[in-house]
Amino acid sequence: MRVVFILCAVIVLTACAGTGKNPSITAEELTLITGKLASDKFFGRGTGTGGDSLAALYIATEFEKAGANPFIESGLQPFSVNVAAEPGKNNRLVVNGKEFMTGTDFMPLALSANSSLLAEVVFCGYGLLPSGDTLYRDDFSGLDVTGKWALLLRGYPESDTASVGYGSISSDRIKVLNAREKGAAGVLLVSGETWDVADNLDKPSRSESRAGVPVLQIRRSVADSILKGTEATIKELEEKAADSKSATGLITQTTVYAEADVEKREAITSNVVMMMEGNSNPGEYVIIGAHYDHLGMGGPGSSSRVPDTVAIHYGADDNASGVALMIELAERLAAEKGEHARSIIFVAFSGEEMGLLGSKHFVENMGIDPSAVNLMINLDMVGRMKEGNGLQVGGVGTAAGLRDTVISHSDTTAVRLSFTSEGYGPSDHSSFYGKNIPVLYFTTGAHLDYHTPFDTPDKLNFEAMVKIGDLLTDLVSWSANSPSRLAFTEAGPKEPTSPMGRRRGITFGIMPDFAGNVTNGLRADFVTPGRPAALAGMVKGDIIVAIDSKPVSNIEDYMFRLSQLKPGQTVPVEVLRNGARELLIIQL
Repeated sequence: MRVVFILCAVIVLTACAGTGKNPSITAEELTLITGKLASDKFFGRGTGTGGDSLAALYIATEFEKAGANPFIESGLQPFSVNVAAEPGKNNRLVVNGKEFMTGTDFMPLALSANSSLLAEVVFCGYGLLPSGDTLYRDDFSGLDVTGKWALLLRGYPESDTASVGYGSISSDRIKVLNAREKGAAGVLLVSGETWDVADNLDKPSRSESRAGVPVLQIRRSVADSILKGTEATIKELEEKAADSKSATGLITQTTVYAEADVEKREAITSNVVMMMEGNSNPGEYVIIGAHYDHLGMGGPGSSSRVPDTVAIHYGADDNASGVALMIELAERLAAEKGEHARSIIFVAFSGEEMGLLGSKHFVENMGIDPSAVNLMINLDMVGRMKEGNGLQVGGVGTAAGLRDTVISHSDTTAVRLSFTSEGYGPSDHSSFYGKNIPVLYFTTGAHLDYHTPFDTPDKLNFEAMVKIGDLLTDLVSWSANSPSRLAFTEAGPKEPTSPMGRRRGITFGIMPDFAGNVTNGLRADFVTPGRPAALAGMVKGDIIVAIDSKPVSNIEDYMFRLSQLKPGQTVPVEVLRNGARELLIIQL
């Protein structure tokens, strides 16, 4: 019954809008498609939501109207994603024989391991450790937390000028990893009055990688119960901890038993995959892609730039613009039916905002050999061409002569191009580059409405999108018909473009596996030639399991390990390669 309702809803949504009226790329049809995708009807297209599902069906219908056929079955390629975390049924906290209540007195955090611990509690201030050349605070100094609970204040002491630099590295996760490094078997986090006068508990709502130990946030009243035998209170300890020169560590002599249970909720989302079959060389392909997902209703943990605002994040430029232009491009190419030697695949990706999940899933399950793909073109935020007609084109270094080819197909009076060579960046083309596929990445760049509810269709430059569409039509036709194949070339950036690749200037020079396709390690999906990891012998596909003899289980661990390193340092890195463990020595 639900499927019937959704299909009826899509029929209503698509009956009078989008493609099918004019085979040319027109501002009118771009306006219609973008306006529909970025409307209230799809609730911001959050990955794994009902709005996301409706948007996928709408896009598939528009592609069929444009003249493309399903590449697989109905054209939808479903996959599962972790979309939420909730407290499970088995949470428990007992202090001095008194049982406290989940949701009222304490809450497991989303990063918690599902485990229990009976151990003594040690108060360790803010849980900060020395970092870089300017931050010297060590809240664990002189304390033995091995096998114990570490009780930590959340945040950082803003009043202490010597500690202000910790602001960017004082998240709950980093504190937990700091404590785990020192041997703590569990972590209790509490908000001091200065940090949160209301003493709110953060209910887990977003799925996170687990930190390996049980982690609970407790209210100040619970923390004071733990501190009862010391005659200190959290209020007093917070005031004392504000001074980095003051020793704040305290052995509470209180034993706490707790069980942490966080349930991660999965949802199904889908890539939309359509195709036009080539007439003489259908076993070779050109792939056009654009992600259709956005941030849904925003809110904390959503990557919204206004996380305190729960409202529809329309995502008109990001990336309804790319999807609309891709659909219009399909319609124009369909009008040239029978004129393309290679097959052309169109993919509307889901899960991009959660870490390129859809494109990762597609390249791992596309059913064709990556070597059969001549070129992948990615469209992400192409709707706000600014004064001067600027269009950024990335990936021109991923195949010999690709930059000159783009220039030769451009009308320089209509579009002013700027180029970067890199094959990876913060969008879905990265997944294809990791498979040795030449890529081009088109964008008109970021703006102040990015990842806010104010990214709306009325702010898009549809006439400029038509100009971009003219260029794309020529490029796709060329790549689908050129007798010679593009020769893939590795092209890595001077510095990684993603914060996931480095912390404060330290980088190995790899593209990490953003989607977390392996467990108990971090896979290197690309290793940039000439950078530290490559020089040390790391190769694409290596799974990093330890840095400086400390375990790496996921991308968060990887980021944390990098944050502890210094320029010029030589660090041992253990990797799994073809099932065997190897040691590399990386010079930073």
